[in-house]
Amino acid sequence: MAYIDGFVIPVPTASREIYRAHEEKWWPSFRDMGALTLVVGWGDEVPPGKQTDFLRAVAAQPDETVVFAWMTWPDKATRDAAYKTMMDTVEGVEMPFDGRRMIFGGFTPILTAEA
Repeated sequence: MAYIDGFVIPVPTASREIYRAHEEKWWPSFRDMGALTLVVGWGDEVPPGKQTDFLRAVAAQPDETVVFAWMTWPDKATRDAAYKTMMDTVEGVEMPFDGRRMIFGGFTPILTAEA
């Protein structure tokens, strides 16, 4: 069964192209380890909420934009193996965002609908 990784990341607004290039650079590695798709969305309508919201979830600063992204995998085992390999690869790599404020999780789909 398919598996989904979801991410919400605060990225400096001025670094949009740097961040896009970063994701583009790493995509072939994930694809070669079995990832099926990657979607990266740059926030353009991320309103503050009354109880909580994306902005507070990542402690976004005024000069940052919230990025919402997800990657699909054929199954959780493929994703787990890829992440084990990737963690050894990214040691010491500088990220164009504050990874301490990234939220992420793995999800098992319970509904998929398409037009």
